[in-house]
Amino acid sequence: MFATRNEFTEIIEGLTPELVNAEAAVGFAPAIRPKLNAHIHLPPNFTAFGTTEQAVELADAEDVRVLGASNYYDYSIYVDFGARAARRGIFPLFGLEIIALIDDLVASGVKLNDPGNPGKMYICGKGITQFDPMPADAGALLQVIRNNDSKRMEAITVNLARVFADAGVETGLDAAAIKQRVVARHDCPLESVYLQERHVAQAFQEVIFEKIAADDRAALLEKAFGTPSKSPSSDVTVQNEIRSHLLKAGKPAFAPDTFVDFDHAYKLILALGGIPCYPTLADGTSPITPFEGPVSNMIAQLQMRGIPAAEFIPNRNSPEVLSEYVHALRKAGLFVTAGTEHNTRDLIAIEPVCAGDEAIPADVQDIFWEGACVVAAHQFLTLHGRPGFVDAKGAPNPAYATADERIKAFAKVGAALLENYMLAAANRG
Repeated sequence: MFATRNEFTEIIEGLTPELVNAEAAVGFAPAIRPKLNAHIHLPPNFTAFGTTEQAVELADAEDVRVLGASNYYDYSIYVDFGARAARRGIFPLFGLEIIALIDDLVASGVKLNDPGNPGKMYICGKGITQFDPMPADAGALLQVIRNNDSKRMEAITVNLARVFADAGVETGLDAAAIKQRVVARHDCPLESVYLQERHVAQAFQEVIFEKIAADDRAALLEKAFGTPSKSPSSDVTVQNEIRSHLLKAGKPAFAPDTFVDFDHAYKLILALGGIPCYPTLADGTSPITPFEGPVSNMIAQLQMRGIPAAEFIPNRNSPEVLSEYVHALRKAGLFVTAGTEHNTRDLIAIEPVCAGDEAIPADVQDIFWEGACVVAAHQFLTLHGRPGFVDAKGAPNPAYATADERIKAFAKVGAALLENYMLAAANRG
């Protein structure tokens, strides 16, 4: 169980595995399926939310009862996230996101879930529990990632400062100054801040808007970008253009990626107690990347790498393609989750929808609910020291003969857990 005591841990401690398993066996579950979102980013990650409380408050306002965070490189915020979620009767799913490079796919030019960079894989961990406190092996693996990423962020900050100085504006920015901006924006500890490209782009955009008069921005940006800005008065547009025109491979402020390999990322997920999960673009990019298309190829690749789950950000996908992929993955013995990320400035709804605000098909929603229940059950059981969906080496729980049997069993436990949790949270007042 977590070292920090709060409302979430008190509820979880009051629910024993024996009780939840017994109720799962008789089908105890919410009468009405709760709304869910298994993937958002919380500050100080780059996000639409100003605070964790804002994210939880908005979820509560939309009646989203299962909310998962998938932050990069620091998880200390999850103690506060868990407590705030519990106060509003929301079950928090703790997760992470890592960027890894797969060398053979880099060499062969195969793109995965980053449509711009061959061999670059975003990979998530679901239901992590070993962060309060963090074991030494996980801490060592994470520190390598933090160090590598920090060096790259420092390099691109230096490069961007040079590009904009050459264009006519001295920004005065370095990595330390950008971190202080994040601290001020989110009122968070400095040690919890690990910069992302979006943080850097936002800081440079803000300084440019502060120092350069509106009538003069278009000329400056065109000089820096080498092409006109599409909307030099839009903060979000300029931030995105800084990334696309200056930070990508071959661009003036590019710094080589320093991401760890797949094995390192995979080991960290397991060391933190999580389930490896592949975030899927599908038709979120056109054409669908070679790794993900056709879906049968993606399934084979995930199974070969020991990844038992996939995730979608449905607002990128058409209902038809989403349905095709989700059903194929589930039929192949992978569980599937869904979220919104909220990793831009756009404060969209918390409950996921498909592209164009089209509804997610009901049968796909059923599979997403099943996946969220699996993660909740894994998180709950491992917090109580019981075997989870996978073990510390990524091997499947041996109590189940097939992947389908294991998914269904954990989903039943998760459904019973969530109903008990929400009742307990309501009774706390």
